[in-house]
Amino acid sequence: MGVADPAHRTHPGSSDLDHRQPARRSRFRVHQERLGRRHPAHVYALISDVSAISHWSPTADGVSYDDGAGPWVGAWFSGTNRRDGKQWTTRSQVVQADPGSAFGFVVGGAEEGIVRWNWTFRPQGRGSLVRQSWQLLRLDPVLGSTRADLDALRRYMAGSAETTLAALAQWIAELQPDAFSGSRS
Repeated sequence: MGVADPAHRTHPGSSDLDHRQPARRSRFRVHQERLGRRHPAHVYALISDVSAISHWSPTADGVSYDDGAGPWVGAWFSGTNRRDGKQWTTRSQVVQADPGSAFGFVVGGAEEGIVRWNWTFRPQGRGSLVRQSWQLLRLDPVLGSTRADLDALRRYMAGSAETTLAALAQWIAELQPDAFSGSRS
């Protein structure tokens, strides 16, 4: 996780992480894959429309791009998250927007963000293989202050990713073809 200051001593219940250090990315990364029944361009159009996140995310709601922004690199959006009886607002910045193949954003922005979400889409059969990944970029007390907190967060995110992909697949399957009118096949 990083080298703690030798003068820093931990006590039961106190932080055992040095939040000044970057996170070990390989340890705090989660990804899940799922087959979908729609072409990658269609799935990309739905995921990059962040206002639709509440249809398939178990924790996000009220998400929207800033005025005049959209699904392109550098655009910002805000949304509300819920977990364990708590609610908070996040600001995120789009860091990848490759129509039909990948969409990604960083919570907190590209420069100072703490978590990166990424989606990739690949043709498979008559549909798509959709991969969702979540990666902790740096430690932040809001995410937890002990290794146990972060391990619990990683386990939660793995379950959340599976739930999200299942809900996304169901939502996409139920959409009428005209929902894809703005996307390319």
